[in-house]
Amino acid sequence: MVANKGERVRLYVRATILGYKRAKSNQYPTTSLLQIEGVNTPEEVNWYLGKRLAYVYKAKTRKNGSLYRCTWGKVARPHGNSGVVRARFCKNLPPASLGAKVRVFMYPSRI
Repeated sequence: MVANKGERVRLYVRATILGYKRAKSNQYPTTSLLQIEGVNTPEEVNWYLGKRLAYVYKAKTRKNGSLYRCTWGKVARPHGNSGVVRARFCKNLPPASLGAKVRVFMYPSRI
């Protein structure tokens, strides 16, 4: 079956940045907490472990002909019992990214 012309296909799952891993008085910006859409249990998280993440944002100055930039990361492990995951990015996410969306790609695959 052929998709209609112009129909968009999304090759990633969306996730929301909740914040940094933290304790009562310490904050660990090297590890970010993400809530993946449709994932509510630690068992469902298992499929996403090791998957690549992309935080795409818009900057004011043009670089390589584009205003958009990307920070890459990967899903590290589950966090708690509600489907939240811990993620590590190549460069720590800025505080302005809290509450923003992240793309969770379907690779690398372990099947």
